[in-house]
Amino acid sequence: MPELLADCKAETLTRLRRALRAWYSRHARPLPWRKTADPYVIWISEIMLQQTTVAAVVPYFDRFVKRFPTLESLASAAEKEVLRRWEGLGYYSRARNLHRAARILVRERGGRFPNDVAELLTLPGIGRYTAGAIASFAFDKQAPILEANTLRLYCRLLDFGGDPRSAAGQKLLWGFAGQIVPRRHPGTFNQSLMELGATVCTVDEPRCSVCPVRGYCAAFSRGRQTQIPIPLPRAPVTEVTEVAVAIQRDGRYLLIKRLPGERWAGLWDFVRFAWEQDGRISPIRLAGAVYERTGLKIAHQGAIAEIRHSVTRFRINLSCHWAQWMTGELDGRTRHFRWVAPSQFARFPLSTTGRKFARLLQERGAQ
Repeated sequence: MPELLADCKAETLTRLRRALRAWYSRHARPLPWRKTADPYVIWISEIMLQQTTVAAVVPYFDRFVKRFPTLESLASAAEKEVLRRWEGLGYYSRARNLHRAARILVRERGGRFPNDVAELLTLPGIGRYTAGAIASFAFDKQAPILEANTLRLYCRLLDFGGDPRSAAGQKLLWGFAGQIVPRRHPGTFNQSLMELGATVCTVDEPRCSVCPVRGYCAAFSRGRQTQIPIPLPRAPVTEVTEVAVAIQRDGRYLLIKRLPGERWAGLWDFVRFAWEQDGRISPIRLAGAVYERTGLKIAHQGAIAEIRHSVTRFRINLSCHWAQWMTGELDGRTRHFRWVAPSQFARFPLSTTGRKFARLLQERGAQ
């Protein structure tokens, strides 16, 4: 009969911790942020890993840390460059918060990174999990963690069939996380929990036959591991049609900076808007839509491509066009804009679809 963890007996927890550490020493993936105790590097990795897979993060992490190797180098950089190095990871508020927090740490704390969870929580973009991860991984503080992988692991260990994201579920799981983390080497232990959740205690097909703690798992003992935790209801996918227009003037194209509160705030983009009209995108209707939004009169030159892209619960079909500028000027008091040569597109942070469009324009120019 498994030694279940509902009562968190000290001797049971000791054996579980020992089993986890032994397993982790043999099976931990050699991820780049695990090779250091530098809180800056660990912080960058943890922010990047939010809502993004490890496989996707590694190349972005390597490039970002190469360009901004220290807290001071990140703080002194322009936001445009930070967003450009972040480009493709999505959720750009994470990058803006990184930049803001770096400047706060340099300006107000002399470049000293806090080692206390409460202090870490005062920084932009750092929540309870990230604060615990930095405190334990970088400073070996006894701080609990709860993120997607450990949430799933804890639910199965406890056979918790309720909603783990509810207030009651969060209270139970954070309480368990606080009980299970040891005083000695808490950072390594927390890493082992996350690694086990990511590689063994997986979402759809948990590999219970090789799990080092299956003897302590209540869900496994009751054959409920594939039912725990209860899944989030899937949000319906919304189809969206958008139009992007590359307006050319003397060999340069118009780029406009997205405003705070807009999607992709801080990034640059071609003239883009939702297309809610029925029927095909005719040159006259397109020119009218551009004039209504910008005050620019254009001569439509043709469609270039259709780009499909999914983000959160939206499936976007982006119809890309190019046009010649005829008359009119943008108001620089209300929008930041630039007329940019294709060879200079790389200097500006763009959305994923914006970058694809920019490359198509560069390829056209090279032909």
